[in-house]
Amino acid sequence: MFMPRAYDRAITIFSPEGRLYQVEYALELVKRGAPIVGISSKEGVVLAANETPENRLEDPEYFRKIFQLDEHIGAAIAGLSSDARVLINQSRVFCQSNRLLYDEPVDVEVLTRRVGDQAQVYTQHAGVRPFGVSMIIAGVDNTGNRIFTADPSGSYRGYHATAVGRKGDEANKLLEERYNKDITLEEAMALAVETVKTASEGEVTSKNCKVAVIPADTKAFRRLEEEEVERYLI
Repeated sequence: MFMPRAYDRAITIFSPEGRLYQVEYALELVKRGAPIVGISSKEGVVLAANETPENRLEDPEYFRKIFQLDEHIGAAIAGLSSDARVLINQSRVFCQSNRLLYDEPVDVEVLTRRVGDQAQVYTQHAGVRPFGVSMIIAGVDNTGNRIFTADPSGSYRGYHATAVGRKGDEANKLLEERYNKDITLEEAMALAVETVKTASEGEVTSKNCKVAVIPADTKAFRRLEEEEVERYLI
């Protein structure tokens, strides 16, 4: 009878190779999640995601992968929506607390670090498990147009463009080939939709491909209507 090693069962024990298996299992869950994309341009940032419900009887209004965290920040999630809901609610509270305390909107990196700190705590204590979700956090602040990812290990990284979730390697390869720093916001939206299509297994339409933008001039989060997304699916 096979008996799993202690380091395969407990979150607080490193394997002989220096690995935390429960964190790696959580990262593997994220790789099976719906594809999400974040792209930064000189004119703003874009988030895109495949929001195809798991059941045709499900109301798509309650199957969201893109969320607004503050007026100038949004996030896309890949992995367990229930875990993401906790981090999203905490992020929204942190954004409003920052406005009340400092009378200014929070920087995107400061918020991302907060999300990473919360995730890291759940890799270090017995009796808990890691958050099974990765987030692409995008926004426009005083430092510029920013794209970050935060994963179940608690680490966070900055990107010009990135994709997370199912077929992430293929999606990121496309971004590496097509992205350039002089890309416009319009071109970024088109590339984001194309990347979601590349990483998706089923049909991608304006009903299940969702896009949100935060222009640098307004710093205001906005979801694109289906008619707007349709233009980039041709």
